[in-house]
Amino acid sequence: MKIKTKVISTAFALSIALGALGGEASAESYKINFHDDYSTPSYIIENWKAPAGLSKKEAAIAYLTKNSGKFKMMKAEAAESFKIKEEINDKETGTHHFKVDQLYKGIPVYGADQTLSLSSNNEVTSFFGKVVPNLDGEKINTKVSITKKEAIEITKAGIETEIGEVSSYDGELKLEPFIYEHNGSFYSTYLVTASTSNPEVGFWHYFIDTATGEVIDSFNAAHEVTAFGHGVFGGKQMFEASFIDGLFRLHDQTRGQGVITYDYDNNINEDVTSVSKMFRDGAAIDAHANSQKTYDYFKGTFGRNSVDNRGQRLLSRVHVGENWNNASWNGVYMSYGDGDGMRFHSLAGGLDVAAHEMSHGVIQHTANLIYRNESGALNESFADIFGAMVDRENWIIGEDIMANGAIGLRSLEDPAVLIENRTQAPYPDHWDRRYTGTLDSGGVHINSSINNKAAYLVSEGGEHYGVQVTGVGREATEQIYYRALSTYLTSSSNFAMMRQAAIQAATDLYGSNSDAVNAVKQAYNSVGVY
Repeated sequence: MKIKTKVISTAFALSIALGALGGEASAESYKINFHDDYSTPSYIIENWKAPAGLSKKEAAIAYLTKNSGKFKMMKAEAAESFKIKEEINDKETGTHHFKVDQLYKGIPVYGADQTLSLSSNNEVTSFFGKVVPNLDGEKINTKVSITKKEAIEITKAGIETEIGEVSSYDGELKLEPFIYEHNGSFYSTYLVTASTSNPEVGFWHYFIDTATGEVIDSFNAAHEVTAFGHGVFGGKQMFEASFIDGLFRLHDQTRGQGVITYDYDNNINEDVTSVSKMFRDGAAIDAHANSQKTYDYFKGTFGRNSVDNRGQRLLSRVHVGENWNNASWNGVYMSYGDGDGMRFHSLAGGLDVAAHEMSHGVIQHTANLIYRNESGALNESFADIFGAMVDRENWIIGEDIMANGAIGLRSLEDPAVLIENRTQAPYPDHWDRRYTGTLDSGGVHINSSINNKAAYLVSEGGEHYGVQVTGVGREATEQIYYRALSTYLTSSSNFAMMRQAAIQAATDLYGSNSDAVNAVKQAYNSVGVY
C-alpha cells in the first residue's frame, strides 16, 4: 500500500479558497494530503492570497481560520486553537515562516504542531502538520491536582524502577504541560523529560496525568547507534583545547558556548588533561575533534550555531560503561562506549557516528520528530543523512568502527547490503517493503533506510525499481534536507509529508521547475512514497 495524496483540481481549489475573508488562490494546482487517523490535512500546497492590509502574522491566522472546516472546527474555535510560537523571516528566499501549536484550553496538544509558509507578497504557499479535531467531545479532565514537583518525583521513581538507582541526572529534569493521546483516550498531562548516563543512558519521557498522578505513558528516546569500538585508529587529529590551572584540557572556547570532552571515570566526569599539547587518550581525541568538525559543518553549511542554533555547549563523554557497544545522544551529552574489541572499536572513532549523534540534537531543536513509528524513522534517517554529509567519505555509516569485518552499520546507497541487527531482514529500500511491527519503536532504525535511499538518489541519481533519477549532488541535497527539517516538518511528520517538504524546500531554493525539484519527485517515486 502506497501513501496516497489527494490532488484537487485547479478549479475546485479556486472555489474553496474564495471565502468570507476575500482570499484568492493562484492558477497553480491545489494539493492536499490527509492524516489517516483524523482525516485532517497533513499538508496543503497552494497559493492563497491574503486579504489586503493584513500583516504576515494576521495572514497566517486568517488562513488557519479559513480552513477551519478541513480541521473539523468552527471558525471561532480555530481562532482560539492555534498559537504561533516562532516566526522566521528568510531574507535569502524572500519567504516567511511560522511554527504553530494547537492548543486545547490553552494547553498544547502533543504532536499537533504545524508550519505555515508565506511568499513575499503574502501568499500562503504551504501548511504542514497535524490537527486533532473534536477535542471538546473527548471530555478531557484538565483538573490539576498534583504539583510539578510531585510529577518530577513520580518520573524519577519510574525511571529508577526501570534501570535502578540514579545517583545523578544530566541536568535538571524538564516539565511541560501537554494534552496527550494514549490508546484512543486524551489526558491532560505533564511531560517530564530526564537525561541519564548511569546506570543506563537514557532520554526519558514520562507523561503524568495532572489530575491523578498516574503515569499515562513513558518511553526512552535516547538516540543510539549500535556500534563503535576501542582504541585509536592512528589518524592525526588537530583540535582546539585550553590551558587551565597548569594543564591542557579538552575545552574548546572558540565554538558557541564551548566544546568539552570528559573521561567518564567511575561514573564521574573528569577532565581529559595533558601536561603538553600532545594528548594521548585516543577516544577522547576523536570525540573532541569530531564534535568540532560537526559543529563547523552545521555552522559553515547552514549558518547554524550548535545543535540548538543558540550556541549550546557540546558535551562528550568517553569510556562510558564497560566495553559498551554503543553511542548515544541523550539531550545533554554525547556518550561513547569503548566497544568490546570483537564487534566494535571505540564508538568515538567514527566521524559519521559523532555527526549522527549530534544531528539528533539538531533534529530535537527543529522539527523534533517523535521517536516512534514513521516520524521516528525520519528522525533516524536525518541523523544518517547528516552523518554521511559531515563525513563526506561515502554513503556508509560506521565503516571505521567495525571490529568484526563488517562493511558498516547502514548504507544509504544500498540499504539491503547491511543488516544492523543480524536477526532482522535487510533494511527496506521501498515503502512496500517497510517494517510494520512493534519492535525498534515501530521500526525507527529499520524504516529509516527508505528515506535514506531517497536522499542518496537525490544526490547521486540512478535507477531504482524502474525509476530513473538524475542526481543534483551533495551540496544541493544537504540544503534541501536541512530546509525541509528546519522549516516544514513537524513532530509527527510521516513519509508523505517528508516527500512534500523536500519538494517545497527544493522549490524555495532552486525554483519550481528546477532539476532539484525533479530529482526529489523521482527519488520518492522510486521508493514508493507519493
